[in-house]
Parts: sequence; C-alpha cells; structure tokens
Amino acid sequence: MKLAEILSSGRVASGVAVTSKKRALEEIAKLLAQGTPSVSHVDILNSLSSREKLGSTGLGHGVAIPHGRMAGISSSVGAFVRLKHPVDYETHDGQPVDLMFGLLVPQNATGEHLQHLAAIAEKFSDDTFCTQVREARDEAALFALLTH
Repeated sequence: MKLAEILSSGRVASGVAVTSKKRALEEIAKLLAQGTPSVSHVDILNSLSSREKLGSTGLGHGVAIPHGRMAGISSSVGAFVRLKHPVDYETHDGQPVDLMFGLLVPQNATGEHLQHLAAIAEKFSDDTFCTQVREARDEAALFALLTH
C-alpha cells in the first residue's frame, strides 16, 4: 500500500497550532472531511474520539495515527498534520506528539484498515523518515516525502 493512494496534497498541513489532543483531533478530522464529502468533520471527529477511548493511537516517538471506521464512505482516506508544538497524547512512551497521520476506512473494510495501519506505522517507525518529515520546509515537501 502506498500513501499516495489515500493522501492528497490538500490534506497535508504543517505548522498547525493546537494546545490539546482534542484540538489536534479536530484539525485532522477537518482535513479528512475534505476527502469524504458525504460525511461531516463532526462525525469523523466522533469516530476518531471513540477509537481513542479504547486506547491512545500514539505510536511513540512523537507520532500518532488516529484512525476510525466510517459508514458512508466507499474508500480509505488519509490526512497528515505536523503540529507547530507537540501536545500530550497519552502515549505509551510519554512523549508528546507533533506528527499525526489520520486514517478513515469504510465501515466493513477490516483487512484494508489493518493493511493501511501497518504501512503507516512502518513508515513512521523509521527515525530517519520522521526527522525528514520534521525538517521539511512546507506542505509540498511534506506531501512529496509522504507519498514517495
């Protein structure tokens, strides 16, 4: 699975200033909504928040992959946010999060969901890649890094 299949340049944001996990999730939900015109960002936020209640989607090392299943969408959608300042995300390693890759998948797409999560987690488990993402100059550079 390539991130280019689920991510568009319009759903990549850099320098987003938020002060909490909740606000960070709101921002990623707004971006995800741009790829899902049939679903509101509020519904997406509710899906992401419900998943967070089961346990933090923080990967560690400043990375989180908020994700959820959503009725009303026909294909998976991704969005990426690089926060201006890291926020507490209740991660297992206690590190605040500054890189967030949001993922929405159709309600019944269990296999696809797991494949996407594995691919995203593998990419963001690479310290060199994360350093490049943190140092990218703008959204265009971020999109290029994420999709190649």
